[in-house]
Amino acid sequence: MARKTDNGTLVEMLKNEATREQAFKTLMKEYGSTLYWHIRRIVVSHDDAEDALQETAIKVYQNVGKFKGESQLSTWLYRIATNEALLTLRSHTRLFQSIDSISDTLTSKLTAENDVDPEAAEVLMQKALLTLPTQQRIAFNLRYYDELPYEEIAAITGKSEGTLKTNYHYATERIKDYLKKNSL
Repeated sequence: MARKTDNGTLVEMLKNEATREQAFKTLMKEYGSTLYWHIRRIVVSHDDAEDALQETAIKVYQNVGKFKGESQLSTWLYRIATNEALLTLRSHTRLFQSIDSISDTLTSKLTAENDVDPEAAEVLMQKALLTLPTQQRIAFNLRYYDELPYEEIAAITGKSEGTLKTNYHYATERIKDYLKKNSL
C-alpha cells in the first residue's frame, strides 16, 4: 500500500487537534478505497461495506491517540477494518450462530448486487471465496488481493504466520477445486 503522505507525519497530524480534520481527510483519501474493497470482500454487500467503512473511520478518528506506531499505519487500519467487517457479519447471524454459517446469504447478496453474468470469472471467484471459512477467506484476501506479507497479515489478524500460511494454502486448494467444478 504505497502512500503519497509520510505515515509518521500523517499520524502526528491526526494526533494534533489543529490539523486532525485535514489529516483525516488525507487518510481517507489515501486509504479509503483500499479499505472499502478489503471490507467488501469480507461482507460482500456494498451497503454493509459502506457501513463498516464508516464505523472504521469513526474508530480511527476516535482512537488515533492510542496508535503507538508499533506497527505500520496500514496494519492498524486493516485491523480495525477487519474487525468492523466481522462485526457486520456477526450482526447478520442469530445468537450462537457462527459467521461461517451465513455463506449462502452472502452468496445471494453477491448475485443480487452484481448485474453481470453469474458465471463470469470474477463472480465465480467470489462464490468460491464464500465457500471458505471466514478466517481462510480473510487470509486469502489479504495475501492474494492486497498482496500483504504474512508478517503484516499476522499483525492484522492476530494469527501466527504458520496458521496464515496453512489457511492460505487450504483456501487456494478449495478455490481451485470450486473453479474446476463450476467453470465451463
